Amino acid sequence: MTTDGAPPPAGAGSSPPAAGPAPESGREPGPVSGPESAPPRTTPAAESTAATSPTPARRAPAKRKSFFRELPGIVITALVISVLIKTFLVQAFYIPSGSMENTLLVNDRVLVNKLADKPDEIHRGDVVVFRDPGGWLNGPEVQERGGVLGAVRDALVFVGLAPAAGEEDLIKRVIGVGGDEVACCDPDGRVTVNDVPLDEEDYLFPKDKPSFDEFKVTVPEGQLWVMGDHRSVSEDSRAHRQQPGEGFVPVDDVIGRAFTIVWPLDRASLLRRPDTFDQPRLDASRP
Repeated sequence: MTTDGAPPPAGAGSSPPAAGPAPESGREPGPVSGPESAPPRTTPAAESTAATSPTPARRAPAKRKSFFRELPGIVITALVISVLIKTFLVQAFYIPSGSMENTLLVNDRVLVNKLADKPDEIHRGDVVVFRDPGGWLNGPEVQERGGVLGAVRDALVFVGLAPAAGEEDLIKRVIGVGGDEVACCDPDGRVTVNDVPLDEEDYLFPKDKPSFDEFKVTVPEGQLWVMGDHRSVSEDSRAHRQQPGEGFVPVDDVIGRAFTIVWPLDRASLLRRPDTFDQPRLDASRP
């Protein structure tokens, strides 16, 4: 016997609720995300630190060394280089007289190749600087200055911008080398070397004669016969024939060969050997 109107027990006589799709085996359902992932959230403390953190300061460039601190090193280096060059390679010389006019004028500065001081490197026609062989220079003794003026003058002498006090160097042109016979004059008034006349018009001082004195010498080996280009004022080998050296210059006294004029700038030029000294007969006619 049943009692009408009483509701049936829960779940009795009804279908079980539909179940959703089963999750894949071995996988946990992940969080559902929207169309875009939210940016990472920062804590108020981190935001405060970022806002108040100062920007790193740029490093100041290293302070340059003072020029005056470097100047002594620069000066010393320059002096060392100058001494080495002057001692072994090239030296500047000041022209104090007119004995080589017009090839070299008073106050010209020339550079001398100090490597060209051996017999096989000195040739006829070269302009050479040499030490006084003895008795060629008889000027008055010069008192050297001290103090600042003396130091300035020494510096100018060192670089060839002023003559040294009591200068004992000379500059002349080589006319004959060891074994040559040099004479003046042939019937045309020319100097001859090994009976070959020299055409000296290109370098002799205008209207000068090749020589006002007649002479004939044979140059010993290891010696040179030298003459200035301004023959009428040059006291060269001709003027010293009565001295012990008989006017010859030992090759050992040669400092080097002048190869260029460097001052004044409007006269800067190379000193070349005149063509007349390239005549093949000069060597073929040697005694």
